[in-house]
Amino acid sequence: MKAVIQRVAEASVQVEGNTVGQIKKGLMLLIGIDEQDEKTDADWLIQKILNLRIFRDENEKLNLSIKDISGEILCISQFTLIADYKKGNRPSFIKAAKPDKAIPLFEYFKEEIAKSGLKTESGIFGADMKVSLINDGPVTIVMDSISKI
Repeated sequence: MKAVIQRVAEASVQVEGNTVGQIKKGLMLLIGIDEQDEKTDADWLIQKILNLRIFRDENEKLNLSIKDISGEILCISQFTLIADYKKGNRPSFIKAAKPDKAIPLFEYFKEEIAKSGLKTESGIFGADMKVSLINDGPVTIVMDSISKI
């Protein structure tokens, strides 16, 4: 499971011209699910994200987590994060989990994030989404659950 984590001043996602998710200060997460990912991958990633210290404290040091600042989270499913781009110029997405596996795992991810008590919004799985954000910093971090090994 891969995540692109962006610290944002605000972010939103629209589907067919309608805003389906919107947050203020917090994290915008792009989540890619590999065919081999399981709940343990989601659990590891969730704990890393919720405890990631990328918000400034009173001394301007990156010492605070999303939980510390009571921030908000916007989750967006993004199968293109699982692209294989090593051969040729057209990426392959064959390793991305199929919807019958990816949807329940993405829903699990969102539900577990929401259990933190933080406002949690999301896009719509598989929809053509228009994502807007104001990246704060900018601070952008890429995580892969394969790193937990």
